[in-house]
Parts: sequence; structure tokens; C-alpha cells
Amino acid sequence: MCIIFFKFDPRPASKNAYRLILAANRDELYSRPSKAAEFWGNDNEILSGLDLEEGKVGGSWLGISRRGRLAALTNYMDARVNPDKQGRGFLVPNFLTESMDSCSYLRKVSSESHLYNGFNLLTADFRAREATVCYYGNKGSTEPINLKPAGIYGLSNSLLDTPWKKMLRGKQDFTQTVNKNLPTDSLVHELLHLLSNEELNMPDPVQALQGEGYSGSMLQALSAICVRFPGYGTRTNTVILIDAAGNVTFTERNMVGCDVSQWSTNSFSFKLLD
Repeated sequence: MCIIFFKFDPRPASKNAYRLILAANRDELYSRPSKAAEFWGNDNEILSGLDLEEGKVGGSWLGISRRGRLAALTNYMDARVNPDKQGRGFLVPNFLTESMDSCSYLRKVSSESHLYNGFNLLTADFRAREATVCYYGNKGSTEPINLKPAGIYGLSNSLLDTPWKKMLRGKQDFTQTVNKNLPTDSLVHELLHLLSNEELNMPDPVQALQGEGYSGSMLQALSAICVRFPGYGTRTNTVILIDAAGNVTFTERNMVGCDVSQWSTNSFSFKLLD
């Protein structure tokens, strides 16, 4: 399970405003091997964490390139997954390493959606003056959606903006935070705090309906923005900011080992290529 909150504006009114504010949690088995975010690819152009699970090495859940291409993936909550389907994590690096525009890439993915278990995929391009963010979920419409700027969006393990209680709570807190017009360091700090909220949002009949087949205790754990369950939960927080001048701040906070009390934070700053 994962959750993402974001707001984008291709042409912010103020030079101190942001073209993108994104806050995301990655939820996974604590024991699943993965690599913390670092630059990789041709000319170290791409910044992302990477999956190291056997058979899925090189997949990712969230990444951005120096060219301003961004992709983010969440799985669709479904107790009946097919283990023989292709790895969804490759959808992120595949977009980051090629030149196809955001929505065209998602149309291509849509034509092959039967090859994967349920997923949601965001693709974006922030280098161009007219930034674009597109969304596709293979459990929803067959056509990708070109998202309208300046709105607050939330994506978890259902379709975009599905009104799970934790999604509604998170969007409310995210909106309040981004409307404070905080300096970068303070904004990152508050978004990381938002992503660490372990409060349960129960009962949630909308989430429970989709989660048929999950245990009651698991559904309860999954109702929090920051998930805590034995051996499974939120193990990575990521905040990505892109300002009006194309400066990127990428902050990643990772659980150390399998200890929920031990965390390591790394930050990266760079300017998008012209």
C-alpha cells in the first residue's frame, strides 16, 4: 500500500511559489530489499529508489529525472492478485528513461494493462513551460486523464481521489500545510510530519468494500496514512518540491533495517535541465 498527495501549477503567480509539491509514503514488507534514492542511468540523470527483490530488480515506485520527468506508482488494493503477472515497478523507470510524452506513455501502458495486476500510475513533465501531469489506473477508465493544475490530488490504493477516510484526512492536512506559504525547509518538515500520522481512520466502509478478503486487523492498519502492521508498513517518506525557477528539492526518509524507531534522511537538490 502507498499514498501520495500532490499539487502542481505550471505557472505559479509568485517566484516563491512551487510548480510541484508532492508528499508520498511507500508501504512495503520491511524485509523486502530495496535501495534508497540515488542518481542512476545515463549521465546520472534519474533520481529514485530501486527495488532489489529477485525478479523485480530495477523497478521503482517514485522517481524524477533532471529533464523534469516524474513518475509515481501505487498498487490497487486487491486480495486476489495473480503472481504470474508482470512487475508493475518497471512502469516507473520505463517512463523516466524514454522520451514519450506523459499521456502518450500512459496510452501505451493502457493497451498493455492486462499484463499487470491492479495499479495506478502518475506521469509528469515539468521541464516544458506548460507542465503536464497525467494519470491512469487499470481498474478505471481505459483512457488516461490529463489533470487540471492548481487542484489538490490524492492517490492511494484505489482510483485517484477515491474518498477513503485516510485520503480525505490527508488531503485536508496537505491543503492546510501548502497554504501556509512556508519556506522550503519548514514545508519539508511539516509534510514529513503529515506522512508520519499513524492515527487510524476507522470505520471506513468504502475502503472495507474494496478490501474484501483482507483481515479486519490488516484493514484497520491500512486505514492510517502511516501504516503500522507486524512486518509491514510505511518504510519510506518522500517529499519533492519544484519551484518556479525549476529548482528541485528531493527529500527521502527511510526506515533503517526493520526498526520503526530508526530512520535516515537524505536530501538532494538540483536544477532541471533546459
